[in-house]
Amino acid sequence: MARIKTDLLVIGAGSGGLSVAAGASQMGAKVVLLEGHKMGGDCLNYGCVPSKALIASGKAAYGQAHSAPYGVANVDPKVDYAAAKDHVADVIATIAPVDSQERFEGFGVHVIREFGHFISPTEVQAGDDVIVARRVVIATGSSPLVPPIPGLDKVPFETNETLFELRDAPKHLLIIGGGPIGMEMAQAHRRLGSRVTVIEGAKAMANDDPEMAAIVLDKLREEGVEIAEDALAAEIRGKKGAIEVEAKDGRVFKGSHLLMAVGRKTNTERLNLEAAGIRTKGRGIKVDASLKTTNRRVYAIGDVAGGMQFTHVAGYHAGLIIRSAVLGLPAKERTDHIPWATYTDPELAQIGLTEAQARKKHGPALEVVRFEYAHNDRAIAERKTTGLIKVMVVKGRPVGVSIAGTQAGELINLWALVLANKMKMSQVAAMVAPYPTIGEVNKRAAGAYFSPRLFDSSKVKWVVGMVQRWLP
Repeated sequence: MARIKTDLLVIGAGSGGLSVAAGASQMGAKVVLLEGHKMGGDCLNYGCVPSKALIASGKAAYGQAHSAPYGVANVDPKVDYAAAKDHVADVIATIAPVDSQERFEGFGVHVIREFGHFISPTEVQAGDDVIVARRVVIATGSSPLVPPIPGLDKVPFETNETLFELRDAPKHLLIIGGGPIGMEMAQAHRRLGSRVTVIEGAKAMANDDPEMAAIVLDKLREEGVEIAEDALAAEIRGKKGAIEVEAKDGRVFKGSHLLMAVGRKTNTERLNLEAAGIRTKGRGIKVDASLKTTNRRVYAIGDVAGGMQFTHVAGYHAGLIIRSAVLGLPAKERTDHIPWATYTDPELAQIGLTEAQARKKHGPALEVVRFEYAHNDRAIAERKTTGLIKVMVVKGRPVGVSIAGTQAGELINLWALVLANKMKMSQVAAMVAPYPTIGEVNKRAAGAYFSPRLFDSSKVKWVVGMVQRWLP
């Protein structure tokens, strides 16, 4: 058994772990990286990358069938589901070298392809090796949550870890769970020719602003996605190709395939956290504002830290770890500037407080600014006028932004910059956006904040009147 001493041990080669390993190694730290499964983690292999690739296939099919408004005849798309999955695999393969073992070994990282578990507060065993590290970063991510619904163990079902391996298009896909994964895959499969029913125990897209979520849900229903809300799954029965989901209220949904998309569980079961004195809390490892666990030499980042479960959050955490564990500088997590997006069509994006949250926190000090896509010339030109931006403003500073519409995931980037740097609406208004772009939506929202102050103000009109009298 080999004993390896290192400055930094990273457990998990997903987005966060890879970012820590690359940064620390290139800065001169001695780094060991453990990965017992696939390099790149969930995002590359089962999550963000393959889902967006399949969404692109669905978008292409939808475009062929809905081109008449642009003067191009509609055609019935000839969807080859297996070829669409080849596209997904090719996208993964194109990105994979960036996350490969060879690349990280080129950085000087010692990569060990084994799962690791603690055997003491300072030691981790991985296969035949024992690693002793000055600092440890747990970045093991999360996996699909499979709830104990009666009968589920007796029928075949998919999760995001198996869905992209399907080669034959589901005739009728049942999806339990109306969150981002469920809704993205619902629309993609509907556009690729499957019937789709989403079965949600409460409200679909419940973590988003209800007004904005309704814009997305209405579009999905218009495209033929059946969305059943308040339909808590109580029993599942059937066999391959013929599956039934019975809701608590007696409704029965029948389909050929079943996708479980009810959430995520953190990957901690292999770690033997007790041996290291590391406690868990809620759905993840307990961490403080510096992402340190109850073992002060061990950090937890990304999904496994039990907070917001997004790839970009893991990347953000990685930056904090580089600052803290590698450079020895203070670093504390904040979440008010973290955006997220759901890549349906139209897209839905959010940062900071929703309208309801802002009203609860700020009361009458809150101003809500609205601007509709229907007044954006580029959206009109492209016939993508379904959409809305809402900016929650307190004393001239945005505290939250909700966007539903085309390119919402791109538009939210500006507001991520604004909230991260505590900028004011006046600074957004000062921006000059090229015309015509969807990006003008952001500037027009800022303009909507200042318009009443400039054009409906008797004081401003009085000042302008005086200036006009005195100007030569």
